[in-house]
Amino acid sequence: MVVTQPSDPRPPLNRYAAAAGPGDSDGQHTLAETESAVAERLRGLSVDVAAMAAVSNIYRAAGAVRNNFERTVLQPYDLTWTAWVVLWVVWIWQEIETRHVAAEAGISKGTLTGVAATLQRRGLLARRVHPGDGRRVLLALTDSGSELMDKLFPEFNRAEQFVTATLGDDQKLALAQSLRAIVRHLEQGPAR
Repeated sequence: MVVTQPSDPRPPLNRYAAAAGPGDSDGQHTLAETESAVAERLRGLSVDVAAMAAVSNIYRAAGAVRNNFERTVLQPYDLTWTAWVVLWVVWIWQEIETRHVAAEAGISKGTLTGVAATLQRRGLLARRVHPGDGRRVLLALTDSGSELMDKLFPEFNRAEQFVTATLGDDQKLALAQSLRAIVRHLEQGPAR
């Protein structure tokens, strides 16, 4: 189904391409050029352009934020985004089972095993066997890990402020609520 809004007389594909704004090309395609090419390729197809644009831009924004944070805030501490998220989850919960860390970080248990081992070698994370079940493992920050998080989180938050600087407080809250609604919807079950 092609989504149109009565208040805008342009076809939805033209609105989609126009929303990108002007770009400057240095041999790579700008966002505007890409969205214009997408609009042209989809012309005549029965698609929900608004849904496509929303999901595409969620993906682009997530990648851009992650790459920016890894290059600016995390690189001086020799941390990847995934390592940061693992530290964050453990910092928040103080001691937490590995399976819960993996779930909250959105990574596989195998990925967590490698990341946790690296963080443990660096003296930032401690592992111990769950006292009630030897098959389960608990993670906690070391004193060095806690000191790092106390120092790093304010820097991370300044980067978050930079990322959202073009939005007002109401827009930030609306965006957060919209993204939470998408996450809740996806957690209800897979698309069919």
